Formats: sequence, structure tokens, C-alpha cells
Amino acid sequence: MSESLHPAAPQHLPSFITAPGDTDTLMVVVGIILIGSVLAVGNFYLHLHTMPERMAHKSQKLQFEIVAVLGLLALFTHNHLFWVIGLFLAMIDLPDFGTPLRRIAGSVEKIAGVPPGEATAELANDEMASESPAHAVAAEEPEATKAGAAKREVRSHA
Repeated sequence: MSESLHPAAPQHLPSFITAPGDTDTLMVVVGIILIGSVLAVGNFYLHLHTMPERMAHKSQKLQFEIVAVLGLLALFTHNHLFWVIGLFLAMIDLPDFGTPLRRIAGSVEKIAGVPPGEATAELANDEMASESPAHAVAAEEPEATKAGAAKREVRSHA
């Protein structure tokens, strides 16, 4: 192919200019670098975005779930305030109120003479019976056990 160059073209062309029909190596290299850099920046963004969740993973389950929900809200709404709140919440150790309250409830049940866990089962049965009247008829107790019902504590309506 001895094609003559355009008269206005310089005699020596740079190496990145290819002949017609040849592979443009510079474009291929730049395309690979561009795809790699977009993937690297996206990976860094998602890694940075999940930082509060990874920090809260060591804490309590409720705190971790709240931080995870805030992270998802920040991801889908593009509202960075949710991410900042999640980050601060992940940094703070919330005190565990559940364990002492469960221990207090167990001690009160022991003092009252109720076997542990029985009062919560009765409470759950009472709540289920009060939710639907059809189930309340099926859950009625015989007359022999109703006599012992006076011994149980009556819940207030207030």
C-alpha cells in the first residue's frame, strides 16, 4: 500500500495515528483503562458506603439493623444525611437495656411464685384471644380452671 499522503500532512506521522483498516491500539488501551478505573472507583464507593454497617456489625443486632436501613436509605435516596447519621450511630455504643430488664422480669416472676416464662405465655394467649372474637370462643377455659383465675393478676385497661 503505497498511498501518498495528503500534501498538507507532515512527512512523519505520530505513532498513535493508524492507517485506515488497522486496529487503533491507543483507543483499546484507553478503553481498558477507563473500564478498570470505573470499576475501581465504584468498588471504592460501595466499600466506603458500607463502612457504617461494617462498624456496627460488632454491636447489638438492633443497632446494626438501624444502621443498615439508614445506609440503604442513603444509597437509594442520595441523601447523605442518612449516611452520616448511620456513621455516628455506628460509632456510639448503645447501652444494653434488654438484658437487665429481662433479669428484673425473671426475678419478679420468681418472687411472685410463677415459673419463669409462664406469665409471658399466658399474656400472649390473652392477647391472641382479645385480637379475634372467633378465637376467643375456642380459647375459653373450662369452669374448673376459671375458679383459679382469681389468683392471677388482672391487667388494667388504662
